[in-house]
Amino acid sequence: MSRLHRENHLVERIGWLRAAVLGANDGIISTASLILGVAAAAVSRNDILLTGVAGLVAGAMSMAAGEYVSVSSQSDTEHADLAREKRELADDPVFEREELAQVYVARGVEEGLAREVSKQLMARDDLGAHARDELGISEITAARPVQAALASAATFSVGAAAPLVLVLVSPSNALIPIVSVGSLLFLSLLGAIGAKAGGAGLLKPTIRVTFWGAFAMGLTAGIGAIFGKIV
Repeated sequence: MSRLHRENHLVERIGWLRAAVLGANDGIISTASLILGVAAAAVSRNDILLTGVAGLVAGAMSMAAGEYVSVSSQSDTEHADLAREKRELADDPVFEREELAQVYVARGVEEGLAREVSKQLMARDDLGAHARDELGISEITAARPVQAALASAATFSVGAAAPLVLVLVSPSNALIPIVSVGSLLFLSLLGAIGAKAGGAGLLKPTIRVTFWGAFAMGLTAGIGAIFGKIV
């Protein structure tokens, strides 16, 4: 008989992967867009760097706060559902056992077997069984606000640092094209890494993130050039 082994599923990464990809993507796009917008207005390198650093700090804090609040709302909803389910189990366990059995019947299990499965699972962990199979809450998908906030802030900072480094190494007369091309290359790499970590194909995610990054940077640079001339 072959020994059972622990399988690592890609879906287990979904919590931190979503926050990490979003943070890094937003860091590159927003900071590069700010830099290009200010650079297009023909201001000094120091002003460009100051804008980029301010964008990095503000963006990282905003991402952390936004992720924490958003995922905390999900966590609050999960806890409210679990609390209600716990009360219902205490008030009418027979009805809850039949309700769980019908979940399995709807999935294709024979009715008698479904009732036996429901009975055995609830005898072991009634709330866990209902959380997983009725509410769709599991260890893999459960909301983790602190993890999401830290991942977003950290990856935003890393992403935002990339265009700032390009500003430092670029000559003044070539700053805009170098930051533009370099940031798009970083975005392409990010898209490929995110796709690889998530087990998806490389081409579509890479094109998607690069296209929208180019659109955002081009729009911001255009606005900066227009207002630079007006002001």
